[in-house]
Amino acid sequence: MTTLSKSIQGGEFLIRETDAQDVFIPEQFTEEQKMMAQACQDFIDTEITPNIEEIDSMKNPDLVPSIFKKAGELGLLGVSVPEEYGGLGMSFNTSMLIADIIGAAGSFSTTYGAHTGIGTLPILYYGTEEQKQKYLPKLATGEWAACYCLTEPDAGSDANSGKTKATLSADGKHYLINGQKMWISNAGFADLFIVFAKIEDDKNLTAFIVEKTFGGITMNEEERKMGIKGSSTRQVFFNDCPVPVENMLSERQNGFKIAVNILNIGRVKLGAGVLGGVRTVTSHAIKYSTERKQFGTSINSFGAVKRMLAEMAVRSYVSESLCYRAGQDIEDRMDALAAEGMSDADAKLKALEQFAIEAAIAKVHGSEVLDYVVDQGVQVYGGMGYSAEAPMERAYRDARIARIYEGTNEINRMLMVGMLLKRAMKGEINLFEPAMAVANELTAVPSFDTVDTSELFAAEKEVLKKLKKVFLMVGGKAAMALQDRIEDEQEVMMNLADVMIEIYAAESAILRTEKLVSIKGEEACKHQIAMSQVYLSEAVDKINAAAKEAIASFTKGDEQKVMLMGLKRFTKMDLINTKELRRQIADFMIEQGKYPF
Repeated sequence: MTTLSKSIQGGEFLIRETDAQDVFIPEQFTEEQKMMAQACQDFIDTEITPNIEEIDSMKNPDLVPSIFKKAGELGLLGVSVPEEYGGLGMSFNTSMLIADIIGAAGSFSTTYGAHTGIGTLPILYYGTEEQKQKYLPKLATGEWAACYCLTEPDAGSDANSGKTKATLSADGKHYLINGQKMWISNAGFADLFIVFAKIEDDKNLTAFIVEKTFGGITMNEEERKMGIKGSSTRQVFFNDCPVPVENMLSERQNGFKIAVNILNIGRVKLGAGVLGGVRTVTSHAIKYSTERKQFGTSINSFGAVKRMLAEMAVRSYVSESLCYRAGQDIEDRMDALAAEGMSDADAKLKALEQFAIEAAIAKVHGSEVLDYVVDQGVQVYGGMGYSAEAPMERAYRDARIARIYEGTNEINRMLMVGMLLKRAMKGEINLFEPAMAVANELTAVPSFDTVDTSELFAAEKEVLKKLKKVFLMVGGKAAMALQDRIEDEQEVMMNLADVMIEIYAAESAILRTEKLVSIKGEEACKHQIAMSQVYLSEAVDKINAAAKEAIASFTKGDEQKVMLMGLKRFTKMDLINTKELRRQIADFMIEQGKYPF
């Protein structure tokens, strides 16, 4: 087991090298985990795919609830719930794997995620023993469906500004909840609502467990949405809804903390939750490009199409790599904290809080990869991609919500940088010392020592070391120049976030592939090596562009020139033939007839 003293801290990837043997890769899943994933895939093939049109039409209001209950009977709703509360009690990374597979289920993935994540976990992590005993077995088995009522018309990203009120009744036995919530997934058939409201003039929200049968709950009709049409989304109104005082979740004013921590889980799960979708769309595109003939040949014989297919695979592989790396780091931290005597729920929450930065990265990277993949999928299909008769049209519409869920990607970018800087200020992560060392390096005589790059990925790891210096250089100077104003300079924060994301993504792919090579050998992993190299080459250019934009916004004169020279030095990478590597990747996928990694 990893001890706390040796285990990596959240955000530390920027200043610390990670050994490939210390990361988890999806190829390491056990037979039991693979069987669980297969059961989930069989459920999608049996219950979702044949009914996808009817699900999206919403004409049969009993269909999704009935499919939901079947998921409960199979145990899919209780993966994260301990056995003593009727669940399967499986590991965190197993729950990531199930979220991954269910990601190919279109609208139902939203239904599933809202129930198993934000609907169930607040009770699991914050509930009293009585609340857990009462509610978790019903939620784990699908007897009850749950939803999460946080967002309001005037409280979206700024969730703590919600106006919903909870007033203690005259006899002191109930809180009467009054207010309006919107965009509530599963609301149409939910039996249980996690509701956030303010008591009196409290600064922070308080959370409550509300049963539908308590009364005082009304709803608008189902929202008409761009995508995920088959998932229930409604506005919910509370009018003197009486909630027993014992149904307060955790303590008074702890609601905002609950919301933040549950969103951390939601973010990393959403990162995994797009993976099934990106693999399915990529496989559809490969298959169609083989069948579609133009100029007397399959369109996948053309370089332009091969480039699209390969790039879809590259980004999918990288997102997989970073999600499961983050998932295992979270799980290892949970185990280490529990071994030191922390309660199971507290250990989980503390671990998730520790890796909130990586959770935000997983959410942003995954959702943007999904967006890219569905867009390219439509393009590969051409005119048919625009037709509702083909699978790409639905995938394209359904994907768009992922960049808004669990906090918009812009909010998440600013959060990850803000969290990192706060931790540095508190001394929880030694960021400023390495940043000062990089600042001193800018004005020192460059080292001309040669590095042995004969080993696999030795050259790429040198590039990664320098890319981390880009973040330290730009982030350190921004923190010094802007000080308290840095969080108001949102464009700079987003530039820094893009540098962070690309470093974590490129490194995760390289570490995954390096570990895979140690298991299977270099020849068996040549396509994974190619994907890692292509991505790193692209990441260097993205980092250069983001850093340059940031530097231009808060420096000038000689200081700016020195930093631009440093940027040039730190983003130097030997040119690789990405065209040839992409063709190799595409040819292999075309031969396999699907996304095979």
